Amino acid sequence: MLLGMEAQHVIMLRLAKLARGGPGSGPEAVKMVTEKLATAQSAGGIMLQHGLIGRPDLAAGKIMRLYRGKVRANRRRLQK
Repeated sequence: MLLGMEAQHVIMLRLAKLARGGPGSGPEAVKMVTEKLATAQSAGGIMLQHGLIGRPDLAAGKIMRLYRGKVRANRRRLQK
């Protein structure tokens, strides 16, 4: 599945979980925010690393793989 479509699917799954409420919704909201911050920090580190070695062109592919992995893991977890 393409990353954009898969990300939209994860958003739908998360919104459904949050809308249902219950004991799992609070931890899911916290997980969502902390994961986004940690992933953005990792992406920034990748950009910095590749900028310092003079190869910023390589950063985009690595960042896409990072986000793809996170989105897929979330989809698998939320579909259980």
